Amino acid sequence: MVGQPKNRNAMPRKKTTPSFEDSLKELEQLVEQMERGDMPLEESLKSFERGVQLTRTCQQALKAAEQKVQILLEENGETTLKPFPDES
Repeated sequence: MVGQPKNRNAMPRKKTTPSFEDSLKELEQLVEQMERGDMPLEESLKSFERGVQLTRTCQQALKAAEQKVQILLEENGETTLKPFPDES
């Protein structure tokens, strides 16, 4: 049977995006490892590249959360953003 998939029951793999918290935790671990300064150059570069990816993932998650907050605070077609109370 030429041209047919070998396993018809195989499900296509979905890319799952890690949660914000998981991404942030991994990023913190990478930073700690790199700050020690005992990684070989190649490993440091790979860690840096991964850190950039994680930073972008976190930024996207924060942007999406901000948009949701703005939608939730929208009243009568106008956005009414309220300042956070001072925590000091």
